[in-house]
Amino acid sequence: MIISKTPFRISLFGGGTDFPNYYLKNEGCVIGGTIDKYCYVTSRYSPNVFNYKHRIVWSKNETVKKISEIIHPTVRSVLYFLKIKKGLEIHYQGDLQKNSGLGTSSSFCVGLLNSLSVLEKKKLSKNDLAKKAIFIEQKLMKENCGSQDQIWAAYGGFNYIKFKRNGSFILKKLKLPKKQINYLNKNLFLIYTGIHRYSNDVEKDKILNFDKNLIHLDQIKNITNLFYNNLSKNNSTENFGSMLNEYWHLKKKLSSKVTNYKIDEIYKNAIASGASGGKIIGSGGGGFLLIYCKEKYQKNMRKRLKKLTIINFKFIDEGSKIIFKS
Repeated sequence: MIISKTPFRISLFGGGTDFPNYYLKNEGCVIGGTIDKYCYVTSRYSPNVFNYKHRIVWSKNETVKKISEIIHPTVRSVLYFLKIKKGLEIHYQGDLQKNSGLGTSSSFCVGLLNSLSVLEKKKLSKNDLAKKAIFIEQKLMKENCGSQDQIWAAYGGFNYIKFKRNGSFILKKLKLPKKQINYLNKNLFLIYTGIHRYSNDVEKDKILNFDKNLIHLDQIKNITNLFYNNLSKNNSTENFGSMLNEYWHLKKKLSSKVTNYKIDEIYKNAIASGASGGKIIGSGGGGFLLIYCKEKYQKNMRKRLKKLTIINFKFIDEGSKIIFKS
């Protein structure tokens, strides 16, 4: 039995420029980090005494005889990709809701690849985990998804990732002083909108409007590089809130599906209570809002948004890892 533990991620700047249709022509970049919220994947070979070959337990309990009968698209695609002949039992557990903008789908894909590869005694490097997960999601599953989430899940850490025109990527660890990381941890919050959405639908709409969005994506890349330069030169997070706010307004221009009345109202109330910036996490349309609010305003923010779930988190430095093996 193998159990993998894989973090979810917070993307701060650059979302959209990590899509192949953008970075293969223009190069892209993102800044963000993995957080102390995880998914766990347990895998083992299934005993041959049952009347099924594979058992997959997630929000459903699947028992099937063939890979083609598996409902979960990621599990089905990973099993085809790895060409495992034996029967498998796979269990998924997560700390936060799926389809919430935190890269949960890619974290699961990376965690499943990691768990099953070790089970097959073919442990993959971080680079292999990331690249194989990108291939599975973009090519086999044909998801409308970018290339950042799989890299966060595999490598972990607070990073700047540059996507090159040749399809490769460069990951640079942002070595912020502990004081700065603690400052971000204390002043950033996730607010659950209560809206469940499928990122594929939102991203498909953005891709359809790609030519119109090109100027906005270029501006998003510029903000990302500006923040990276501020961090690189003096470890400064000055103007972080206002830059998030600027990024949020650009992101909303990519598709009418990025936001809605409820999301806008939550954001408006957060700003009115003292927050200085934020944005929807992931593709948009629902899931979590990321809000930047300094300590002196946090009590007021929590009071004003008391009907909503507000989650604290911390940035962490680890990617997917095996926590149990027997």
